[in-house]
Amino acid sequence: MFKMEESLKGKTALVSGSTQGIGKATVLTLAQMGAKVICLARNEEKLKEVCRELNEISNEDHGYGVADFSSVENVKKVVKGLVEAHNPIHILVNNTGGPPGGLAINANLAEFTSAFEMHLLCNQALVQALEPGMRSAGYGRVINVISTSVKQPLANLGVSNTIRGAVANWAKTLANELGQYNITVNNVLPGATATGRLDSIAQKKAESTGQSVSEVLTQMGNAVPMKRVANPQEVANGICFLASPLASYINGINLPVDGGRTGCL
Repeated sequence: MFKMEESLKGKTALVSGSTQGIGKATVLTLAQMGAKVICLARNEEKLKEVCRELNEISNEDHGYGVADFSSVENVKKVVKGLVEAHNPIHILVNNTGGPPGGLAINANLAEFTSAFEMHLLCNQALVQALEPGMRSAGYGRVINVISTSVKQPLANLGVSNTIRGAVANWAKTLANELGQYNITVNNVLPGATATGRLDSIAQKKAESTGQSVSEVLTQMGNAVPMKRVANPQEVANGICFLASPLASYINGINLPVDGGRTGCL
């Protein structure tokens, strides 16, 4: 009988943005499924705390790397050391906080350049570093946590809409190239999810409308057919399913985890 709690035994996963929100929920779930987990983020103290939690779940020599995603060269250097120490890494979860809100027409070129480096170039560097090990192992999962904006642009998130779309098309291209090696590339598209980023967006909207943050968050939940926002674990469940052997023939898709909010198929 297939057991989800053992489905990733013998596999190693690298997860960015892993100290809070969706990323943290993902690493804890991957560990519960038997994986060895390498956490990647910029705050070392928080990384150490997450690793302590992982070690309480399983004794798999979990580890971490400290990386600043505003510098692709820094990410390349850090991941090179992680690959040398933990190769092969079978699962890559690209999960980086989105760009600040605002209208696309008002964004300066530096905002686009910074977001492009943080989200697409760093993702590319990570995949290039891990792909040889995935190929040799005959098992690879690349999962990009992006946004429902790749299906339907979101108001006042101009830079994010633009960059998320670029990442989605990059991922689909890689899926076509790497599928023959049993490496799948998929995107998870969270809707409104109870994370620090959602709180920040709600705070800015509250300041501009005169509403309370609580009122803004309630409105966000009511805009979803399920009449609530997601919790991070619900998004993590979708990510971890795509990382598992159960998703062996799912490749090149966008998986919305948004309670049905997106208005298109």
